[in-house]
Amino acid sequence: MHVFSFLVLILSTGLLVSCGGSGSEESDPTSPLNASLPSVFDIQDEVIGRTLPAPNPDRSAFFGDLHVHTTYSFDAYAMGTLATPYDAYRFAKGQAIPHAAGFDLQLKEPLDFYAVTDHAMFLGVAREAADTTTDFSKNEITEPLHDLNAPDNMGRMGLPGRMSNFAGFLPSMIGALDAGEIDRETVLDITRSAWADIIRSADLHNDPGHFTTFVAYEYTTWSGDMGNLHRNVIFRGSDKLPAVPFSRVHSGNPEDLWAWMDGLREEGIESLAIPHNSNGSNGQMFKLVDWAEDPMDDAYAERRLRNEPLVEITQIKGTSETHPLLSSEDEWAGFELMETRVATNLFSEPSGSYVRDALLRGLSLEQQGIVNPYAFGFIGSSDTHTAASEVEESNFVSKLGLMSAAADLRGSVPYSPLLGTVLGMVAPDVVVEVDGETYMGGSIPTFGASGLAAVWAEENTRESIYAALRRKETFATSGPRMRLRFFAGYDFEPAMIDRVDVVAQAYARGVSMGGDLIASEGETPAFLVWALADPGSGALQRMQIVKGWVDGSGETHEFVYDVACSGGAAVNTETHRCPDNGARVDISTCAISGDGSAQLRTVWRDPDFDPSERAFYYARVLENPTCRWSTWDAIRAGVPPRSDLATTIQERAWSSPIQYQPMP
Repeated sequence: MHVFSFLVLILSTGLLVSCGGSGSEESDPTSPLNASLPSVFDIQDEVIGRTLPAPNPDRSAFFGDLHVHTTYSFDAYAMGTLATPYDAYRFAKGQAIPHAAGFDLQLKEPLDFYAVTDHAMFLGVAREAADTTTDFSKNEITEPLHDLNAPDNMGRMGLPGRMSNFAGFLPSMIGALDAGEIDRETVLDITRSAWADIIRSADLHNDPGHFTTFVAYEYTTWSGDMGNLHRNVIFRGSDKLPAVPFSRVHSGNPEDLWAWMDGLREEGIESLAIPHNSNGSNGQMFKLVDWAEDPMDDAYAERRLRNEPLVEITQIKGTSETHPLLSSEDEWAGFELMETRVATNLFSEPSGSYVRDALLRGLSLEQQGIVNPYAFGFIGSSDTHTAASEVEESNFVSKLGLMSAAADLRGSVPYSPLLGTVLGMVAPDVVVEVDGETYMGGSIPTFGASGLAAVWAEENTRESIYAALRRKETFATSGPRMRLRFFAGYDFEPAMIDRVDVVAQAYARGVSMGGDLIASEGETPAFLVWALADPGSGALQRMQIVKGWVDGSGETHEFVYDVACSGGAAVNTETHRCPDNGARVDISTCAISGDGSAQLRTVWRDPDFDPSERAFYYARVLENPTCRWSTWDAIRAGVPPRSDLATTIQERAWSSPIQYQPMP
């Protein structure tokens, strides 16, 4: 049977399933709390009430991760991940969970919200195939995965065979479904069961006012040239959800995903999709034509923006803000780049792959009279495949489970001479020679310890955080929990920054990040930007506003303005740059020195403002330099940092853009 017939079966077996709310009686079947207890503990009438925090009308910053994979994702399972969605939420709440290699993973500080986003395609199937006690494992096609994650198979020497077996399993599964050799009902039951458990785990751990979970999944597709077109789909609630998530098995065309989401919306099921790793899309994520290569029209643009109001600007597999080839005058454009297509060593075309370029493309489309499909907001997330957000440079173990559990597997320290020689002979495409040493090659060493999604919301609930995502009052960080405010208005004066009610005044008299600022005749807008450092990370070095605009001839432009400097230093009015604040890093110890600020804030006016020009503005704040994760690895191993990797980075945060709309 063809895969298309399989997807028709999925759609025809029932679109929707009703699910319990956060008070679901289901629990993690692995929990010791499910063991038999003496009857003395069976007390039903004694309840401890919890007081919910009062909503904050000025809105609070909440930090989370909306891109997390667990054992139900086929690739995570192949990498040795056994952590369940229940484990993922325990981790986000601050508990330690085990890594596939045997050590613990734990956050320094709990997160506020979290979403498990396992791959919808073959959801739970690899895990079921490997478990030789299941009926599905009796199919001959599953034999290469049998007992894949049994204790005897978890050592590093089994890694090449593990990935080889897994790589062959996926195409074999697709072929077997096409040929009717695999019972499609069995596969459908596996997917339904895994999806139901993901929903159950989210509802079990959702704690309104204290910790928020979202039911979610990843739609994984790609273009014909292996350009990444992945999206995460986030559902607002869980009272009614699709019985099976829409996946690549249904269609590889993202426009079909949006149509499915629109259909669910008509049934009262609200969701949004968030593209990620556009940096690895080979120019396909933000192209100027639709899936069929036809010119975009208003209907396409409106559907895309309705379903995709946000984009993931940073994560482990690289930062997608911009590229030096696109932003040659931005000194910070080369931050944590992964320049290959996802899961390949092929170069990814920058044009059409980066967020700032997409924002500019949107302005060009507007200039042609077409609705702008790229007026999106920003978040960060991790894309971890260990169930645990790993965003701290000093203890980063990457995302690949057993495949990145040791420093040499991450490419930050050299292989031993013997292993390096063997790998150079049997797998020359996965190693590279640097300064006479053999290292892991490819994209893995370019991975970054990033990032987090952040929202400004009245309270920590699904309703409030989802509303912030929808209105794009969001910002992204590369890992630290710095707080970033960004407003625009015509009635902002420098003195307002010192008012006790500055935030209330900014909301009342302007628009926040993610909003539209409509032209006011004869007036120049002012921008209020305010950043607070993460006390557990580096001090702030500079605050910037990135501007993009289209001129009367239809040409697009961009410029980065420094608007506030550490230590109260003045911005150079000619270069629009802060002076060097002397911040330095001792690479031998990662000790930091130099000036920095705990907060930066200002009210700024664009010195080059033209009221007739359509423009966007977003804020970017940079920390002082600190050690990159690969340098921390090298220090622990007692070897010099790898010379072709950056030794330091400047952690940062990006606000969602404010869109300036000139007079018609």
